[in-house]
Amino acid sequence: MKFKRRLLAVGLVTLLIMSSFIGCGKKDSEKKIGMVVSTLNNPFFVNMKEGAEAEAKKLGYELVVLDSQNDPAKERANVEDLIQLGVVALLINPTDSDAVVKSIEVANAHNVPVITLDRQANGGKVLSHIASDNVKGGEMAADFVLDKLKGKEKINVVEIQGIPGASATRDRGAGFHNVLDKDSKTKFISIQAADFDRQKGLQVMENIIQANPDIQVVFAHNDEMALGAEKAIKAAGINAMVIGFDGNEDALQAIDKGEMKATVAQQPDLIGALGVQLASKISNGATVDKDIAADLKIVSN
Repeated sequence: MKFKRRLLAVGLVTLLIMSSFIGCGKKDSEKKIGMVVSTLNNPFFVNMKEGAEAEAKKLGYELVVLDSQNDPAKERANVEDLIQLGVVALLINPTDSDAVVKSIEVANAHNVPVITLDRQANGGKVLSHIASDNVKGGEMAADFVLDKLKGKEKINVVEIQGIPGASATRDRGAGFHNVLDKDSKTKFISIQAADFDRQKGLQVMENIIQANPDIQVVFAHNDEMALGAEKAIKAAGINAMVIGFDGNEDALQAIDKGEMKATVAQQPDLIGALGVQLASKISNGATVDKDIAADLKIVSN
């Protein structure tokens, strides 16, 4: 009889322990946040990833990062893989603002909250977007040009755009034109895309120089393209100021050496960290702002 009572007691304790585990959710340390990055072949996005990883570790989350390699099809596959892992939220840096919509709709269908980083999505349900104010950044670059070249009779400008269709491309260009289109002495002699890529920036700039070497300013929508353009300008012996956007380490070093004139510096690590903070808040039932801006500043020599 005593043996039966002991068995009964052990059984009751076991049931209580099991029900306590069933009744509580996963601990933060067992929760996963998914992060899909357009490319990790770019220092800006590497810094964004590192900022997110540091914040996830601090908050006790596991961060799973996947690289889309600038391929919308891979981006969608990455989102599907993360959903299968049971992530509590999805941070996504789109390859393209239109193409990413299908990927976001996949997350929406599985009730996975979505936060976009740096580049916006042109559809799907996104709870929050974290980025620098790209329009303001473009305006800052243009104001810098006018300040440095005031008194000049003409300012011939080359604009090297990012990936066509990306919100960063659209917004940085819009801000730049908001200011310079109103200036009578400024002329855009060439506007071409180089897909945010350094090698393409070099090639595009070489082609532009062959057609018209009379250039005073080059504004590239990111530092990678600016660094490529600077190499072409240096090889051609042209005296033109090169302005980038992002504030990555290579650009800052080029500015220190006098090779680039300036960059509109973002804080990609902060964008990544803010993304993880929001994912944590959302997973815990908190409401978040629709748009969150990270600070920008001009760094120049």
